[in-house]
Amino acid sequence: MDPQPSLWSLMAYGDNGYGDEFLRGVLFTLQISVCGYILAFILGLLGAGAKLHGSKALYRVGDLYTTLVRAIPELLLILMIYYMGSSALNAALIAIGITERGIDISPFAAAVAALGFIYGAYLTDILRGAIQAIPKGQIEAARAYGMHAPMRFRRIVFPQMIRYAIPGMGNQWLNITKDSALVSAIGAFELLFAAKSAASQTKEYIFFYSVGALCFLTITIVSMVVLQQIERRASRGVRRA
Repeated sequence: MDPQPSLWSLMAYGDNGYGDEFLRGVLFTLQISVCGYILAFILGLLGAGAKLHGSKALYRVGDLYTTLVRAIPELLLILMIYYMGSSALNAALIAIGITERGIDISPFAAAVAALGFIYGAYLTDILRGAIQAIPKGQIEAARAYGMHAPMRFRRIVFPQMIRYAIPGMGNQWLNITKDSALVSAIGAFELLFAAKSAASQTKEYIFFYSVGALCFLTITIVSMVVLQQIERRASRGVRRA
């Protein structure tokens, strides 16, 4: 009688195991997280600019954006953006005559949009605080020197803003890699989806969910090491108190 195969044999790569599905899940999780984070950073810059512009209307728009995201649970926001956003986009495309039946939005694109929208709100206040931490005398000196606004941002504001914002931005990166698991609710394939699929087919729930947790832990540890190196490099030449 053949001995019963070990649980780890279920992680074989190929048709006899689920190792390839977990690897694909990890890669998709990283892709969703990276793309969502890039979008979040862009929205965060826009939100920070709106709050610091000086216009009451722009400030209210930025404040409404951050307040809504903080008030509504992330999972509910993902579902709303996926279903309501898809319907609104198709209605707009049909109205302007680009298409007659609408288009199908992939779960990957919806996941990136949802995570980018959510974490853009958190990065808004992180980047705003980082900009406000820059000594005003430097900006005033650059203005007196004749630098126009884009040049001041590129040479004075942005480099120092990033240095001040790295700790907060790093925390949000760790959060977005974990919250990428929420997009499995809209059918996006990622690490949790792979673990759930393998567990439901084999009934080995504890094993496969533990493997999924181990993969998330590995992503977090590697990310923390990389973030520490980035923060150390960005702080070169800065005297610590």
